[in-house]
Amino acid sequence: MIEQTANVVKPLDKSRVLITGGTSGIGLEAAIQFGLSGVPRILLIGRNSERGESAKQKILKAAPTTQVDFISVDMNRVEGAHTVFEHVKNLYGGVDILVNSMGSDQVPELFHQMPVERIDETVVRLTSIMNICHFIQPMMKEQGGGSIVNIASDAAKFATPGEAVIGAVMAGIVMFTRTLAIEGKRDGIRANVLTPSIVEGTLTYDRVMAPGFSGKLFEKAKKAAHLGVVRPEDIAPMIVFMTSPAAARMTGQAISINGGISAG
Repeated sequence: MIEQTANVVKPLDKSRVLITGGTSGIGLEAAIQFGLSGVPRILLIGRNSERGESAKQKILKAAPTTQVDFISVDMNRVEGAHTVFEHVKNLYGGVDILVNSMGSDQVPELFHQMPVERIDETVVRLTSIMNICHFIQPMMKEQGGGSIVNIASDAAKFATPGEAVIGAVMAGIVMFTRTLAIEGKRDGIRANVLTPSIVEGTLTYDRVMAPGFSGKLFEKAKKAAHLGVVRPEDIAPMIVFMTSPAAARMTGQAISINGGISAG
């Protein structure tokens, strides 16, 4: 009988965390929760330097002993992902937890009405996650393990008018994450994905709820959230759990936290 070696997940109080899209919304709240859980070092990635500094101060207010760093990088480019990789390697010597919470400027619109240029602008959400994972996964393999959490949306699971391209991208993030989980399990690398619907208190929420086709679509979704419309504070604890030793046997899962808007 072959004896299997248990995967030992590093405790949160000894983990190095990298969060792309970490200056607002879900990413920022996850950083705060990581700090409160004892994570000693957190690197935030975003494009807006002013928002990055504000995010640092919010995390330090909640968890004063946490080392919080920020770099301004455009993650939509391969060069940006490589810059982040080099920075985290030089600054922390590696990374134990990667959370990809990058937002999108795109809002739902019927496929035949959207400018063809917007297809590439939307698909970059998937490729940006692939790019950073491509650099970070070998680092995790070399150090003996790690955990990745990607943020997609319920559009990955349910066909919705106006989300032909968005849904394709989100489904791509889910399948990419699941495959990454299967490929990485022998190296102690876990990968999971969260698929919320609308999330109040985020920049994406403000965009999709604006008057017009998108606003009407998601007003209907809000009415279906009988458990309450989700906020970043509802999602961040799950991110912390999924990357902690408590979830050491959990990988390849796509979990929806959406207040009851859908089940799947």
